[in-house]
Amino acid sequence: MKKNFLYLCLLSLFTSCYSPEKDCTKFQTGTFKFESYLNGELVTSTFTRNDTLEVDIFQGAVDTSSVRWINDCEYIIKNLHPKNIAERKPLHIKILTTKDDSYTFEYGLVGDPKKKKGTVTKIAD
Repeated sequence: MKKNFLYLCLLSLFTSCYSPEKDCTKFQTGTFKFESYLNGELVTSTFTRNDTLEVDIFQGAVDTSSVRWINDCEYIIKNLHPKNIAERKPLHIKILTTKDDSYTFEYGLVGDPKKKKGTVTKIAD
């Protein structure tokens, strides 16, 4: 019984220390696609990002935001031409995991503890 407990402890120790590898730097620039549900309908947004700007196209509207990288996997975007008070608030985005051509991230308003998650696919360099 003690032997089983020891194995269980060792197994939990090794699995709790596991952190998936991620290569955030390959997603700092390029053209991306983001799909989400809006009012029960699947909608697609595309955006192109370089080291300082992100240009987003959603339902024919174009928005431009500044990009400030905090580290390789986290950045802040701030709308350069906000149309209302809500658009003036910057977003904090944190890349959680990466795959060959996509990454999973969490995002929320800077300072707000509420976060949402999403997945982005890179469609061009």
